[in-house]
Amino acid sequence: MSKKELISIALLFICLFSYELGNAQEEVENDKAKKFYNNRFGSEIRGKNAVTIAGGTAVMNGDFLDPLFEIYFHAGYKRFLGSHVNLNFTYHKFNLAYKDQFNNGFMSFDLNLEVNLMPYDSFTPFLYVGGGLNAANYFTQSDAKIQGGAGIEYLVSNKVGIKLFANYNHVFSDELDGKIFGEAEDVYYRIGLGLNLYFGKHGKRNRITGDVPTVRESNPIVDDYK
Repeated sequence: MSKKELISIALLFICLFSYELGNAQEEVENDKAKKFYNNRFGSEIRGKNAVTIAGGTAVMNGDFLDPLFEIYFHAGYKRFLGSHVNLNFTYHKFNLAYKDQFNNGFMSFDLNLEVNLMPYDSFTPFLYVGGGLNAANYFTQSDAKIQGGAGIEYLVSNKVGIKLFANYNHVFSDELDGKIFGEAEDVYYRIGLGLNLYFGKHGKRNRITGDVPTVRESNPIVDDYK
């Protein structure tokens, strides 16, 4: 085999290798874009901030029999620390009641750390945990508490999500229902349906997404001789 033929084969191999490498890099970039891309709404989903509102029911697990499901609502604000995690503060107003024995109004101020398991999908489960302050109406009684919950959210538009959730609330007191019995502290549950209203942009996500160019488009071959 002549020297020219060897050089030609080597150049052909280099061209093929460069082409395959370019394709591989393009696939990596496209995979990154898909990670931050929603088929229905593109990359502009679930802004960096959200106002959240909900209504539902609350029920006591305390020292009396026959607990009743009473009305409940909340309103609050979320701030995303990343695509998956947000910190949220919510105000809750609700009643706790037992049949023919007890029916009082309460409120709580909750601070939670929440995780969206699939933040780039239209449908995502979420989990949260945190602490707060539980108070009777007019602050005649107040106690510290911890809470945790889970739910699901479905995006009806790129900025509006419907959520269904339930949470567990453990109050560091056995006097919530006005009766002290045993050593167990009082607990109540809340179930709700509501909305998340998103606004603002995820800067890092938007730099990666949108009309993401391929390697060939972002690094075109320029003819320096023109």
